[in-house]
Amino acid sequence: QVHVVESGGGLVQAGDSLRLSCAASGRTFITDTMGWFRQAPGKEREFVASINWRASRTNYADSVKGRVTISREYPKNTIYLQMNSLKAEDTAVYYCAIMKSDYVPSDYWGQGTQVTVSS
Repeated sequence: QVHVVESGGGLVQAGDSLRLSCAASGRTFITDTMGWFRQAPGKEREFVASINWRASRTNYADSVKGRVTISREYPKNTIYLQMNSLKAEDTAVYYCAIMKSDYVPSDYWGQGTQVTVSS
C-alpha cells in the first residue's frame, strides 16, 4: 500500500517562510517525479511545483516562481517545498503527489497540510 504524508504546514505572517516536507513509502518511488499542489477555499486544486527523480529538472507555477524552491533528498523518497516571502494568497491546503509527468499527478496523493498566511 502506498503512503504519501505531508508535514510542516502552519499559521504564519505575510513575509515569513515555511518549509513543507513530503515522504512517500510503500513501493520504490526513487525514479518517480514528485510534486506539490495546493487548493485554496473555493478554488480548484492547482499545480505548484515538481521535481524529477534526479532533481535535475524542476518546474514551478508562475504564481510562486522566485519565492518557492522544491528539492529532493535522493535516494530517499522525500521532497521539500521551501516557501519564502509568503503572501495571504498562498493560504491553501498543500498536497504532495507522485507524478505521472512534470505537471500531471498520479492517483497517489497525501492528505494535505494547511498553510495559512495572515496579512
